[in-house]
Amino acid sequence: MPEQYKTSPNPDDRSDNVEKLQEAVYNTIENMNEAREAAEFSNEKDRAAIEAKNERRMESIEGMRKEIKEEAAYRND
Repeated sequence: MPEQYKTSPNPDDRSDNVEKLQEAVYNTIENMNEAREAAEFSNEKDRAAIEAKNERRMESIEGMRKEIKEEAAYRND
């Protein structure tokens, strides 16, 4: 491969991971709320799909909150 196409990996910059994760949690909660509102006007099939997606969102939020704790601990080391 020519030298001009060789790249080195970016350094691991974790300085703003907590803030990014908190923003992701906030956005996910907003999406859940909007989906609940939409479910009120949806048919049974769509409502079930929305509920299933919101359950997956809750699992994702739990994972992000765990990661926030880990990142905060890493920051404080």
